[in-house]
Amino acid sequence: MDKNTITGLILIVLVFIGFSYLNAPQPVEPTDTATTDTAQVAPPADKAAATTATLAQQPDTTDLFYAAAADSAGEIVLQNEKIAVKIASKGGCIEEVTLKDYKSYADFAAHKDATLSLFDKTTASWNMAFESLGGLHFTENYPFAPVAQTDSSATLALVSTKGDSLLITYELIPHTYLVNTKVQTIGANFKGNDLLVSWKDKVHQLEKGLRFESQYSTLTYKDSEKGTKKLAELKADAKDDIVAADWIAFKNQYFSAVVIAGNKNFRQVSLQSDTCGKGSGFVKNYAAEFKLSGEAAKQSGATFQYYFGPNQYRYLKSMEQYRLSESKLDLQDLVYLGWPIVRWINRFFTIYVFDFLTGIGLNMGIVLLLITLLLRVLVYPATKKSFLSSAKMRVLKPKLDELTKKYPNKEDALKRQQEMTQIYSQYGVSPMGGCLPMLIQMPIWIAMFNFVPNAFELRQQSFLWAEDLSTYDSLLSWGKDIWLIGDHLSIFCLLFCGTNLLYSWLMMRQQKDTMSGEQAQQMKMMQWMMMLMPLFFFFMFNEYSSGLNYYYFISLLVSALTMWYLRKTTDDKKLMEQLEANYKANKEDPNRKPSGLAARLQALQEQQEEIKKRQQHLGRRD
Repeated sequence: MDKNTITGLILIVLVFIGFSYLNAPQPVEPTDTATTDTAQVAPPADKAAATTATLAQQPDTTDLFYAAAADSAGEIVLQNEKIAVKIASKGGCIEEVTLKDYKSYADFAAHKDATLSLFDKTTASWNMAFESLGGLHFTENYPFAPVAQTDSSATLALVSTKGDSLLITYELIPHTYLVNTKVQTIGANFKGNDLLVSWKDKVHQLEKGLRFESQYSTLTYKDSEKGTKKLAELKADAKDDIVAADWIAFKNQYFSAVVIAGNKNFRQVSLQSDTCGKGSGFVKNYAAEFKLSGEAAKQSGATFQYYFGPNQYRYLKSMEQYRLSESKLDLQDLVYLGWPIVRWINRFFTIYVFDFLTGIGLNMGIVLLLITLLLRVLVYPATKKSFLSSAKMRVLKPKLDELTKKYPNKEDALKRQQEMTQIYSQYGVSPMGGCLPMLIQMPIWIAMFNFVPNAFELRQQSFLWAEDLSTYDSLLSWGKDIWLIGDHLSIFCLLFCGTNLLYSWLMMRQQKDTMSGEQAQQMKMMQWMMMLMPLFFFFMFNEYSSGLNYYYFISLLVSALTMWYLRKTTDDKKLMEQLEANYKANKEDPNRKPSGLAARLQALQEQQEEIKKRQQHLGRRD
């Protein structure tokens, strides 16, 4: 492996480090939103604050719905085997959602028999503004009366003094987390203008580590024209120029509350997101404003859906069969699988293998182990080819050392490099062959970097000492933050970094045996960088999920064992005999000409010799 190969390898490693740094969890600064007071749920932007203040108006005695405002408020509960939805008659909106099959990490760690509260009236709100001949009205000011109700459906009505009605119907789709909803205005006093919706939620922290959970929690939406987009994960962000949207999701790491358009797209959408401080018990502060079609509401009703459930790729994709709109939902985009080539690996390989292995009831740690071994088997042919390329360079090293002695001066570097490349060509050796496995493995490593933190199936699944593979293992912890380390040591992270150190040492040893002269000197400087990488990875990955660190640990361990096995089973004597046979065959071929790098170096050497001759000729004339 020559200097160019090593440089290419280092650049690839730097790309991975840069990618990892950009995607690493960053410290979340406390904000004013880090309080449970519902008055603080409103986002900080002036426009949203003004709208919120307007929507908080109180009705007066001239209000068409004044009589309704005097009624008492109550609650309605809809449920199936997966979800329970509580609807407040005051406002006629969903005020609380619990998922029956899941629990928060705090309840999981405390071994409580509890359900997961995804939506809470203390931190969430839903308000609609509608217009009649009597003025502008806000649903949060009025109690709605139930006019029809079953265990899984309910219709609520707000009736004016003149007999006009605003009807809201909720229907749970059996065996799902979906709630079909319809808003209908009946009566001549409704103008038919669009209904303005203000939806807010301060998302509770549901997982173990705030920094990691915050990185994967983001306000996500599907633009009707541009596809799925998201706001910034690690800082305050806003978007107020969305013409139309198919859905809007208040996304947590593993769960989402999504509102999905039905017969008409959401229009004039405005979104805001902000972070919450450590220790607040919250992850993000979300706010969305959009318009429902008033025309549709006045005719057969404006339809839309809620989804309150897990961010599980296959399950989200299966929701297409229940959509109310004509366009595809693509809710599976809530599970981020990486850049295009990385996304393809995860979508068409990792997910299929993962689903198959989990489907037969294996422990998640075993599933990750088997996926790792399968990936190593797939890249083994390229790994073996790369090792043999390095081994060929190793057995040719004595001949390269002779060139170093023959051309010891720096001014002969080009001539030395030309003859070195010519030797490689004559013996059938490719110096760039050693980089092939790294080029193949990098997309796989990055694919798993994106897949594991988003794999819902790893949530609250234990393996060895890790109680939850979706978050960091903290067998060693001390309850107080230390700079760069935090309040714990991840054992799987230590194993990953230790194995990385071993693998780097084996790589350096292998490359050292193939280099001579200046290359060997340059390699000494590069060794320090390669050996310091595990230390960098420790500070970065100590707070990453134990499942990801476990995967990297197994992957590097298998790579190191593979390298050791190939070294033990390679016969240098037979390899040299094969190279000598290549040399003899190439030498006896009269039509063979240098190609590739050898041809370019030869042309450059001839050009320099021609320039040198011209200079000597001009010197003699002078």
